[in-house]
Amino acid sequence: MKPDLLFLINLPEAILKNLSEHYNCHLHSALDKQQFLAIAPSVRAVVSSAESTVPGELIAKLPALEIISVMGVGYDGVDLDAARKHNICVTNTPGLSTEDIADFTMGLLLCAARQIHTADQYVRNGKWVQGRYPMTGRVFGGRMGIVGLGRIGKAVALRAEAFGMSIAYTGRSKKSDETYAWHDDVKALAADVDFLVICASAGPETQGMINDEVLTALGPRGVLVNIARGSIVDEQALICALQEGKILAAGLDVFSDEPHVPQALKDLPNVVLTPHMASTTEATVQAMFALTFENLATYFSGQPVLNQVN
Repeated sequence: MKPDLLFLINLPEAILKNLSEHYNCHLHSALDKQQFLAIAPSVRAVVSSAESTVPGELIAKLPALEIISVMGVGYDGVDLDAARKHNICVTNTPGLSTEDIADFTMGLLLCAARQIHTADQYVRNGKWVQGRYPMTGRVFGGRMGIVGLGRIGKAVALRAEAFGMSIAYTGRSKKSDETYAWHDDVKALAADVDFLVICASAGPETQGMINDEVLTALGPRGVLVNIARGSIVDEQALICALQEGKILAAGLDVFSDEPHVPQALKDLPNVVLTPHMASTTEATVQAMFALTFENLATYFSGQPVLNQVN
């Protein structure tokens, strides 16, 4: 019999049609309470995205669940303790979006530092005829600090080097194979750079890491870029820092309560806001689809899953 799959994300019809040859596919958002209760006892796999949440409450309602396949790098939305308790395999799709996210990071940095978004509005609103746009700061030759020098952090550093930047970083530990300057404290790193880029993983140890002290250390000429997780930044402290000029600008692709973005951030001219889209190019999404379902096929064939995270 074909395994029952519960999808927490919407998939293109063509992909669902192909999958239905091998699985019984159920879209969670399309099920009412009775329909969910009817299929819950037979669900053997859950497919989610890096933005989805798979709480312990849901896991407990799926007694036959064996695997959670996350389409994305981040799996902080999955209750790993509950998954381990019920002996559920959790997989993800690492490495596929690295280059796209690093490209997007530099785009956010350039847009925020050079005020491209507000300059665009300056032209559209007819203000150019009244005079030239004010001068902005320089990006080339600046100092970049990276919080979390993993795959994505290293890819960002490579691009920053092409902009003539010096690189410093912090993280769980110093990397013996890296020559970049190391700081064992994020506040010290912020005080020593012009651009602070967040590439760290979410978790209890990074919750609210970028707080008022760190932002104050970054300083009134500093730019913050976050393409990691919204929980890493104290959002209210960031709003105050932007409002009060404690930092120059910010570029944000992630937020604490997605897709809900505080109105205070929307009202600020010195912040660039994008809808968690750094990894969503056609090429990356197609590759994520393929690896997500390869992980499922590998698991159900009885073979070890290479991308298991728990």
